[in-house]
Amino acid sequence: MPYNRKVILYISMSLDGYIASLDNSLDFLSSVAQEGEDYGYTNFVSSVDTVIIGRKTYEKVLSMGYEYPHVDKAVYIITRSERESIGSFNFYTGDLGELIADLKSRPGGNIYCDGGAEIANELMRNNLIDEFIISVIPILLGDGVLLFRGGRPEQSLRLINSKSFEKGLIQLHYSKVE
Repeated sequence: MPYNRKVILYISMSLDGYIASLDNSLDFLSSVAQEGEDYGYTNFVSSVDTVIIGRKTYEKVLSMGYEYPHVDKAVYIITRSERESIGSFNFYTGDLGELIADLKSRPGGNIYCDGGAEIANELMRNNLIDEFIISVIPILLGDGVLLFRGGRPEQSLRLINSKSFEKGLIQLHYSKVE
């Protein structure tokens, strides 16, 4: 029985396409911080029961002094080094396409791609992202970690929604065209 689980990339980037500065800083995100505004994140996360994240992004979150926020979900940390699972945190070294196929074959909520750029681009290379929710921050970083890298096939998208916010953030929501 097929399940209707979607892989969704939910990410922020600068207007010129960077998700972090050259030193992997996310400080530019604070330019749109606003009391009481989470840009739909809480609603989005409530639709998710599985998270895919790259090891570097996972370690970046931990290095910022935060506890990883998705302890109530199945988390797959994509890495090249074998490690034992810790509770719902699975260190995955296998084929990303096989992982997605396996997850979609099971009942559950949506699957959140929490970054980073390497994982997002690998998923795009293999046409495995069903929806893109991209928050564009009104800043030009000039250099850094580019979200959309070359070496992937062309992919047509359909706009589901776009929304602008008081601090200048524009959120774009697309689905892939089958």
